[in-house]
Amino acid sequence: MGLVHASVALNRLVRCWLACSAITLCTWAPAQDVPYCGDDGVWFQILGSGGAEITDQRGAASYLVWIDENARLLVDPGPGTALRFDEAGADFADLDAVVFTRLAAQTTSDLAALLEGSIGGDRDRLLPVFGPAVADVDATTAFVTRMVGASGLYPELADFLTFRSRGGYKVSVRDVPATGNRRWSQYGTSNLSLAAIPVHHGNVPALAWRVEIRDFAIVFAGSFSNQKDVVAKFANGADALIAHHAIPEDARGSVREFHAIPSQLGRVAAQGDVRMLVLGHRTTRTTGRESASRAAIEAHYQGPLVFANELECWGL
Repeated sequence: MGLVHASVALNRLVRCWLACSAITLCTWAPAQDVPYCGDDGVWFQILGSGGAEITDQRGAASYLVWIDENARLLVDPGPGTALRFDEAGADFADLDAVVFTRLAAQTTSDLAALLEGSIGGDRDRLLPVFGPAVADVDATTAFVTRMVGASGLYPELADFLTFRSRGGYKVSVRDVPATGNRRWSQYGTSNLSLAAIPVHHGNVPALAWRVEIRDFAIVFAGSFSNQKDVVAKFANGADALIAHHAIPEDARGSVREFHAIPSQLGRVAAQGDVRMLVLGHRTTRTTGRESASRAAIEAHYQGPLVFANELECWGL
């Protein structure tokens, strides 16, 4: 029995070492403790690293930006985000904003769960929510109203759109233009400033977001095909470019209307002179093909390259 217990312990140790050795900047707490980012500085954390599939054992792509010990920005609260938010030890009261790169189940579905879960918390200020502005029927304001409005999917949460909410705060939704090429930059706090530009994602309105904090910049490009060729300029000089790795280099057909292949991601990172390229939204089409994707990217970009995993945290 002693050998059996020793083998189990060794297997656990090896799994832990493999997870942490692949992400040298990640800080993990001991088993059963809450993983957290560093006590000081600017960090981004991968809450979910997968796509819409229910067979990849990953949450949908979602991200947190930490400043010192506070989670200040939540990007794309899709399936699994509420659980990962809790596991990360984040406090909903600390958020300065929530942003959507696009309006889809995989980028928005856990917003309602987070709102309901915040009841009884300490938040006492507006929660700004920003997303793509398109035709009225699909604008972010209308979208959120259809989700949590009085006649929406979850009418019991409708008071969150008022100052009389059980959560103690109001959700303030704002649409950001998702057509054309104009850069939007109309929001900032004492902690951070936000900017956005429209990106091409087939026929789906989509945005890339840039968050600037102190002397650092992080760009969440989300899913884009790069047909507009605007991401490199938008990400210029960023400390981290976080893009989605949804299709492999040899992908053909309509999927390339929605997603960039690895070599295109490498070109964007190189042209933007970004310090780090992070690949999220890893799908079953790309998982297991990381070596080929790395080769295609590194033909153009020689900076640090990260294949995102759940709850990894990176300091800038």
